[in-house]
Amino acid sequence: MGDDGLARSALASAATALAAVSASPRLDAELLMAHAMGVSRESLLLGQLDAPAPPAFAALLTRRLAHEPIAYITGARAFWTIDLAVGPGVLIPRPDSETLIEAAVAHFGATGPGTILDLGTGPGSLLLAALAEWPGATGLGVDQSDTALTMARANADRLGIGNRAAFAIGDWAAGIDQRFDLVLANPPYIATAEQLPADVARYEPHEALFAGADGLDDYRIIVPQLPRLLVPGGIAILEIGHSQAGAVTALLRDAAMGATLRHDLGGRPRAIIAACD
Repeated sequence: MGDDGLARSALASAATALAAVSASPRLDAELLMAHAMGVSRESLLLGQLDAPAPPAFAALLTRRLAHEPIAYITGARAFWTIDLAVGPGVLIPRPDSETLIEAAVAHFGATGPGTILDLGTGPGSLLLAALAEWPGATGLGVDQSDTALTMARANADRLGIGNRAAFAIGDWAAGIDQRFDLVLANPPYIATAEQLPADVARYEPHEALFAGADGLDDYRIIVPQLPRLLVPGGIAILEIGHSQAGAVTALLRDAAMGATLRHDLGGRPRAIIAACD
């Protein structure tokens, strides 16, 4: 077989083609090739580059060239210290959201919170990352989507922490009368008129993305609920859009809560830590 049939040649050609649709074309190509081979990306790079490119790779590449997100194609996404199964109908966890877990670790340290609430849990991203971080903690994930909750439960069981994670369908914290040490939330925060990349706009659930004309509709619901959800000394950590720090801080002040801003690895405002004054 000539070099053209080998994984390394197919990767080079795929990366060239993917440059038109992706900011990380080589990485995308490697993830798709590893998935087609049924191996990890590390195994591909360390020992499989001279193996034949599997026939399945071409179909995966075609899907990515149509802007389908890598996570939906492979069915998985790494987040914090865990790997999550993801799929259509759920928001794909982003590295920026790890800022919330970093802030929680900085606050609670190794002892951790005892109880955690994740509002808008999706596939369980924030809740399960936190429970993996603190083996003594238990938590509740709430979402309005049955699809998301089914995936979250499966992720919890696969990670071996299903006995510490409960999930419930709900409208944010409506009807919840328990108090928690830590409340996490990554609500929709994109203004309805904002233009999104094709990967997001075509494939990810719009109800998990858009939140009214200014992107603040869900904060207006969540923030007034927070004081009754926290134990004395507890904190809430909310993800925000990079331009929303002032507006969300003002909502928290109206709820008699203090606010501390955290930035993501790119230096952008990404999370607000809220506590009752």
